[in-house]
Amino acid sequence: MGIKILMISFMVTSILFSLLYIPSKLTIPISSFKPIMNYLNYMPKPSKQYYPVAFAYLISASKGDSPKLKRLLQVLYHPGNYYLIHMDSGAPDAEHKDLAEYVAGDPVFGQFGNVWVVQKPNLVTYRGPTMLSTTLHAIAILLRTCQWDWFINLSASDYPLVTQDDMIQAFSGLPRRTNFIQHTSRLGWKLNKRGKPIVIDPGLYSLNKSEIWWVIKQRSLPTSFKLYTGSAWTILSRSFAEYCIVGWENLPRTLLLYYTNFVSSPEGYFQTVICNSEDYKNTTANHDLHYITWDTPPKQHPRSLGLRDYRKMVLSSRPFARKFKKSDRVLDKIDRELLKRRHGQFSYGGWCAQSRRHSACTSFKSEKLGVLSPGSGSRRLSNLLTRILSERNFHKQQCR
Repeated sequence: MGIKILMISFMVTSILFSLLYIPSKLTIPISSFKPIMNYLNYMPKPSKQYYPVAFAYLISASKGDSPKLKRLLQVLYHPGNYYLIHMDSGAPDAEHKDLAEYVAGDPVFGQFGNVWVVQKPNLVTYRGPTMLSTTLHAIAILLRTCQWDWFINLSASDYPLVTQDDMIQAFSGLPRRTNFIQHTSRLGWKLNKRGKPIVIDPGLYSLNKSEIWWVIKQRSLPTSFKLYTGSAWTILSRSFAEYCIVGWENLPRTLLLYYTNFVSSPEGYFQTVICNSEDYKNTTANHDLHYITWDTPPKQHPRSLGLRDYRKMVLSSRPFARKFKKSDRVLDKIDRELLKRRHGQFSYGGWCAQSRRHSACTSFKSEKLGVLSPGSGSRRLSNLLTRILSERNFHKQQCR
């Protein structure tokens, strides 16, 4: 009888323990799981124990972008950040192979193991939702792979106007939940050209790239949420990025389904998600931190920048600009005067250079790990961020 009571007590205790333990395992955030990765000559990644903040970059490219992509990666590189490169599946196999060999063959990239190429790229259709799908795919990979504070999406036609040391220094004092998403609820001409049309993107199911299909019948505007639009280029906090991928509410998934049939969905998805979320709508800085000049109305296409735009770019204090043609002379001027970079080198940084007088930045110096050497770009960017996040501007420019 005593043994039977003992067995029953043991079973009841086990059940109670499992009920308490299992839910805690199921609620572990996605960021705590990391895939197994093997690197040759791998050394520990320089995380926050070395640098105050870290950025995770998605760099997107398509057919013919390989030279621009390599140059952008070189000027953006920093051992404290993480870089995921997506080359559209529509690019030739030779271009994919060349990019993979370039990343694998760089000794600095190999030392830190913080540059990756998407092995199974997506087909990206212009103005379709496939670019949004690629961005969310990248965020999911980066959340599971490494620790970072902000996610930044760029294209091969973008270029930085400050060094990464400047970026790290300027962002180190910001609240980590701040999101830089340019947005507005005043859709204007986009009300009829974006909000009401229904499109189908063949890139979601076809192996061959083609234009989006337009459905003849239009839809009414939504009533369960408010539409917002803005820039496709964003800087997202890790917290908001996790909300979009594994959100405890259904809003991000509901809006993802809605924007599947939406023209130019990257210009509205993150804006509509964050501005309809009670938890995140007050974390928005209404700015994309890009210098862009547009064509004449309706301002749908960015104009290619050149030497005549250099002064305005610098005075804007923004950390990025777009778009640039391959090997344009203004890029050499940006390298020389803003990034302290020579051809074939990385941008100036405390991790690789001895001094500004001898600013060759070609290889990692172990004694310099964790050293920041911000310059005038950091001061310009810090002043811009201070204005954007000031009490007078920040709350006034939030979601309305």
